Amino acid sequence: MGFRVIDEIARRLAVAHWKTKDEARQAHVAARNVVLVKPLSFMNDSGGPLGRVASWWKADAASVLVISDDLDLPFGRLRMRATGSSGGHNGLKSIIERFGDGFPRLRVGIGRGRSETIDYVLSNFSVDEERELPTLIDVAADGVLRWLDKGPVDAIQYVNAWRGQEPPAVKIG
Repeated sequence: MGFRVIDEIARRLAVAHWKTKDEARQAHVAARNVVLVKPLSFMNDSGGPLGRVASWWKADAASVLVISDDLDLPFGRLRMRATGSSGGHNGLKSIIERFGDGFPRLRVGIGRGRSETIDYVLSNFSVDEERELPTLIDVAADGVLRWLDKGPVDAIQYVNAWRGQEPPAVKIG
């Protein structure tokens, strides 16, 4: 889910070039002073590539907004926080090992399936879920761009208040 949201942000910011370096796909958007990062490691090791990229750009933990899926949130639910725990998410655990827990995060709920966790996380979404994904991804991307444009308070209020309805008519970016 994180990559899908990053792809939507990249589309809105007209990213034309990605490079692969430090075990991550990266796109620098100079006009927004932002670097989009997709770690290419195993999810459980994503702190390594993210840490190397952040170090190169001299980014501290508070300026690294992580987007991840979340089994413990119902499908379609979003939760944004300025800091927090891993909530049992191994990718977030890896990032916390590198940065501590003081980085913002946007969790995208995928719910818990009936199969084993690894099989569920790697499986395709249902037809009904696929139908809902464009709106979910739009709102998540809106939240990230609000974080950049209006700051964490506005973004957190926007994202955490959303409950599956259509996104607002006015979009950021």
